[in-house]
Amino acid sequence: MLRRQFLGGAGVAVGATALVSGTAASTVAATIKSGDWTSLRNLFPLTRDYIQLSTFLIASHPKPVSDAIAEIRQALDENPSDFLHDAFPARDYGVQAAAARYMGGEQHQYALTDSTTMGLGMVYSGLKLKPGDEILQTEHEHYSSDMALEFGSRRTGATIRKIALYEEASAFTVEECIRRLKNAIADKTRVVAVTWVHSSSGVKLPIRAMADVVDAVNASRDLGDQIIFCVDGVHGLGIENEDISKLGCDFFIGGTHKWIFGPRGTGVVWGSDRGWKRCEAIIPSFSASTYVWRGLITQDQVPVGAHMSPGGFHSFEHRWALPAAFDLHLSLGKANVQERIYQLNSQAKEGLAKMAHVKLHTPRSTTSSSGFACFEVDGISPPDVVKHMHGQGIIMSNTPYRKTFARFAPSLLNNEQEIDRALAEIAALG
Repeated sequence: MLRRQFLGGAGVAVGATALVSGTAASTVAATIKSGDWTSLRNLFPLTRDYIQLSTFLIASHPKPVSDAIAEIRQALDENPSDFLHDAFPARDYGVQAAAARYMGGEQHQYALTDSTTMGLGMVYSGLKLKPGDEILQTEHEHYSSDMALEFGSRRTGATIRKIALYEEASAFTVEECIRRLKNAIADKTRVVAVTWVHSSSGVKLPIRAMADVVDAVNASRDLGDQIIFCVDGVHGLGIENEDISKLGCDFFIGGTHKWIFGPRGTGVVWGSDRGWKRCEAIIPSFSASTYVWRGLITQDQVPVGAHMSPGGFHSFEHRWALPAAFDLHLSLGKANVQERIYQLNSQAKEGLAKMAHVKLHTPRSTTSSSGFACFEVDGISPPDVVKHMHGQGIIMSNTPYRKTFARFAPSLLNNEQEIDRALAEIAALG
């Protein structure tokens, strides 16, 4: 009864949250017709002095998001104590509800973080492992995943083994990826940790097919020995038209200040009910502390996502404005967003592939790639390519890995003419 009252009261306040952070997005986005990407671009204050091909790095706030941030910030500045007491934790629940509407799954399965890195650290340090257990990760991970897994292994005594799912990104096949995963899983494997879209090469992994491999192994194991399948999903979130709760993973971790255009310093972790049972909190949560302290509910009655959300005071105006970004993407249509980003990236990859002085590393098929086109130019280092292009008014990036490539990342904020212009500049380097 008390738990239902707690959640019911939160639901009332969540409705108020939508008035600040959801309505603005719906109202503005409703004026954008399907396929009118120019109107979407006009919602952003992003400078027109450059062609922007690296907006995935950290988002420029679109008007619905910046308006929501401003409203919440004003309320906090005018009367911080009253606003905080009235809003917290209900607004956190509003963010979780918005994440579930956009990403799939259930509201209670979402924990709130400040970034992908925080989410990785939270999950990989919280997994219930013991000495002798094995973590199977790939050689294609970002530094954040590498170190979060290393920290977790030190704490638990579990071992780490790295495998390659492919040798050459441009020759990536689903069949080879699945074969290598099957062959790598051992009796002691308790965690499989991968990244959905590799920012190092642009390869997109077949998560559902990989989950089927893990499920087949788990079917013959006792519950405590089953593999937990973890995915760093940040570079698929905001592009791929998927319900993440149906991908088959146990944890999906991603920052929401990249492709999704969310407020800077925001992120989420979705966990399956099975996954959360195998993970412990490592930072106390504030999401239900008032209700616990008052004796209205016990700690075990706190919804798992709230319990796992790191507590403390955050940049509340950013966190609580996140529903505006989810609602904007929903208004645009997830299928439309995916189609547009695929279209622009295919244009970039096809153009690069035709150049004799360029080696394209990202697979050309949208089955195995998403929002990146990674490449090398003969005789010019990737950082020098980036520097040259910046001088031509085009902002791109090179991959921050030991082996680095030049990288285009066409997004919803680009158009066909900009891609043609970028391709022409690369062609001129031949």
